[in-house]
Amino acid sequence: ERNAARPLAGRTPERYRYGVGMACVFCEIVAGTAPAIRVYEDDDYLGVLDIRPFTRGHTLVVPKRHTVDLTDTPAETLAGMLAVGQRIAHATRASDLAADANNIAINDGKAAMQTVFHIHLHVIPRRNGDKLSFAKGMLLRRDPDREATGQILREALARLDTTG
Repeated sequence: ERNAARPLAGRTPERYRYGVGMACVFCEIVAGTAPAIRVYEDDDYLGVLDIRPFTRGHTLVVPKRHTVDLTDTPAETLAGMLAVGQRIAHATRASDLAADANNIAINDGKAAMQTVFHIHLHVIPRRNGDKLSFAKGMLLRRDPDREATGQILREALARLDTTG
């Protein structure tokens, strides 16, 4: 069942992220019980226009099967989302939207500005000179100890390889 909560390893089931009894809006869109402007659909993914777009044509690629974020989404699902996102990005360039480029992004968790806790990929058409900036608040431009940061990540990846 698509809307049923599935426990995450050591985490709260997604139904509690919204509050008890609150449904996932993307699951409702997939089910056809919430409105959306659909631009793409296949057996596994849905592409819909964002209701608060950064630019004209800003599209969300949503897997039809509910997962929350990168911690519980299979790699195959992520690859499929990216393939659909690439097709949509091509369409933004080859259409009257006349995009010069695209930003492709996944906001992974609340600290990364994820607001709907059903994983999704943003395809944001860009035009030369559009003045849209995603990184205005970025302060860390140079890592003071790149070697130590690299070692931290290598060790964490090795632990993941042994524990799954």
